[in-house]
Amino acid sequence: MTNTNIDRETLRELADEGNENALDRLAELADAAGELGELSGLLDEGSMRAGFLLTRRAAATGDLRELQRICDAGYDEAGDELNRLLKAPADRDRD
Repeated sequence: MTNTNIDRETLRELADEGNENALDRLAELADAAGELGELSGLLDEGSMRAGFLLTRRAAATGDLRELQRICDAGYDEAGDELNRLLKAPADRDRD
């Protein structure tokens, strides 16, 4: 049986050495713990998984500023979600 209980320190070391899977795992752990500051930091380090998780949270709450910040940090899908939310009220007005 494989040990899947990897500590954050080991994950951080691997991520610092360029391991993207370790960076993604750190993002998952931060998301599960609700550590948005850590998630933002991981996005700044280039974690697209962190960008996805932050985008999901911001879209669920309709946080347009956060979506823009995530997009500016390099996760383009946040911009797509931002545009979708910005267009939604205008589309309803036309009906």
